[in-house]
Amino acid sequence: MTLRAFNSLVPQLKRDVYIDPAALVIGQVTLGDDVSIWPMSVVRGDVNYIKIGEQTNIQDGCILHVTHAGPYSPEGGALVIGKRVTVGHGVILHACNIGDAVLIGMGSRILDNAVIEPYSMLGAGSLLPPGKTIPSGELWIGSPAVKHRDLTLKEKEFLDYSAGHYVKLKNRYLTELSL
Repeated sequence: MTLRAFNSLVPQLKRDVYIDPAALVIGQVTLGDDVSIWPMSVVRGDVNYIKIGEQTNIQDGCILHVTHAGPYSPEGGALVIGKRVTVGHGVILHACNIGDAVLIGMGSRILDNAVIEPYSMLGAGSLLPPGKTIPSGELWIGSPAVKHRDLTLKEKEFLDYSAGHYVKLKNRYLTELSL
């Protein structure tokens, strides 16, 4: 696993975290219990902080970053991701807030001050512009993303299933590393 300090700030890892050896985690980053960071992902908490909740998975090739405090953003912007979130391959998350049990489709981009409330989905390849909010229980798609429809009960159940699947997969990888 590749962990790097920045400005004396060292990533903080809770219990049973998996960071692939080909991933990079830098600076003021907190990873909750059972978080997984997959190959070629970068989690860069250099000019603000990143917090990732328990049982969240950051899949291959994701970029997670923050906004610095300055004249155009006096407080800057942290990146906060809730529990049991599935972040699909190649997603970019920048200084946004993601609620619990969310699925972010592959190749999506979520920009500064955007919010995705719990039990929601953003479809693959979508762009959620700065300051937009996806309300709980909705599926949004497109670039820019717009509401497509409400999620079904089965889709909401899938959100928890997806996170649980990645916890099991992460545990298999941790077992392989310890052999």
